[in-house]
Amino acid sequence: MKNVQFKYICEALILSIGLFLAGGAIKSGIVKFKEMDRTVTAKGLCEKEVKADKVTWPLKFKELGNDPAELYDRIENNTQTIVKFLKGYGLTDEEISIAPPAMVDQQANMSYSSEQVRYRYKANCVVTVVSKNVDLVRKIVSNQAKLMRQGVTIVGNEYDETSSVTYEFTGLNEIKPEMIAEATKNARKTAEQFATDSESELGKIKTADQGQFSINDRDQNTPWLKNIRVVTTVVYYLND
Repeated sequence: MKNVQFKYICEALILSIGLFLAGGAIKSGIVKFKEMDRTVTAKGLCEKEVKADKVTWPLKFKELGNDPAELYDRIENNTQTIVKFLKGYGLTDEEISIAPPAMVDQQANMSYSSEQVRYRYKANCVVTVVSKNVDLVRKIVSNQAKLMRQGVTIVGNEYDETSSVTYEFTGLNEIKPEMIAEATKNARKTAEQFATDSESELGKIKTADQGQFSINDRDQNTPWLKNIRVVTTVVYYLND
């Protein structure tokens, strides 16, 4: 009987010791897991102002008439006047393109009667400038009223006159590495401050996301100046 009781006591003691050791192992595992999961997420911003390096300027004009031959002559004369005007400022043939006129027979439109239409034909014409010389084109744009003295009226977009000239920045790939490095540097500063405040040390990077670059006009009055922005998100480990 005593042997049986001793056996039960030994088994209970062994089980207790096992549970104690297992509990300690589980507790240790939870602590390590939490330590490994101690992270801080920081965002770093980098902004840069640049000048546009490409400009597109469509010079649009319209002609009305009833005689197609006479209408085409006026279109040709006005087109050559515009080209001569542009070249006079130094633009080249490679920077100037001429689109065929878009002719509209207004009498063919069933919503009009012959009495309502004074001119049967309407031509929409475009001479487009695409150039890397942004400053030069801006100068020409500011002097486009001189074409009116030569009988050519440049019309703006019927819905938004401010959209007639567009400016682009095409050198993003050249400045991407520098901006990403600066944004990451700013993110690290934020994370280091957090680590200091929490009495921790900043560890290695767990994950990093450079985010998307955005290019916008600095303001509506200076569309040739662009504001480039990127936000980098970096997750760091924290060490005690």
